[in-house]
Amino acid sequence: MPAHRLALVPDPETAKEAATGLRIAFASTDRTSVDQHFGSATSFMVYAVDAGASRFVEALRFTPAAQDGDEGKLVARIAALEGCAAVYVQAVGSSAASQLIRAGVHPQKVASGALIAPLLAALQRQLAEEPPAWAQKALAAEKRADRFDAMEAEDWDE
Repeated sequence: MPAHRLALVPDPETAKEAATGLRIAFASTDRTSVDQHFGSATSFMVYAVDAGASRFVEALRFTPAAQDGDEGKLVARIAALEGCAAVYVQAVGSSAASQLIRAGVHPQKVASGALIAPLLAALQRQLAEEPPAWAQKALAAEKRADRFDAMEAEDWDE
């Protein structure tokens, strides 16, 4: 079953700023802490993060699923996280981790109950100082996409 999305609609004057940064998801039922296993997560909080700020982007909600080894439930969760560079979870199975990485979403395991705000602050510091390898890869892909968008905006005559 596809995710239900609750997204913020940015002010047109700040839309470009709101769209910048790496998209990072957190498996959370209470919107403040990481408290779910990836495969059975019922909700994800998604933020846009860069070295200077983090902004809430959207909440994704799923029907409850058992931790039963049924990999069919992973497809909708992975698809919903398209465009995210990472997902913070309390646990993730090896098959799910492999599928996430193939989709360009790097799973980050943290202690159950880890608060989202300090995780965002730590990631911002890392992005400012020395981004982790997964973030460097995502930032490089973002720059390539921006370059192609700029080329497309130019007038080209054949």
